[in-house]
Amino acid sequence: MLDILDPRAIGTIAGKVTTTVQILEFVLQVLLGITSLLLTLLILLHKGRGGGLSDMFGGGMSSAMGSSGLAERNLNRFTIVLALAWFLSIVALGLITKFTVI
Repeated sequence: MLDILDPRAIGTIAGKVTTTVQILEFVLQVLLGITSLLLTLLILLHKGRGGGLSDMFGGGMSSAMGSSGLAERNLNRFTIVLALAWFLSIVALGLITKFTVI
């Protein structure tokens, strides 16, 4: 009997025979896409530090009206966690691609 995590295990999705590794690869690709979009949004939500493009487009004038310290810290934490998930999904996809025998 094959284990569910065994790469030789097969399932049927939309009439196609797929392995567990292919399903994992698909899930990781979806996770990578979602985390990429969310990471872009979160980076754009950060307050400008000055001297960059945000000052060029008027971001320096509204720096006093930015978010509170707690909200900025929480945004930083969430961005870091999302960046780690993004990085780990890329590494996992790379390992799957490298070690998958066709």
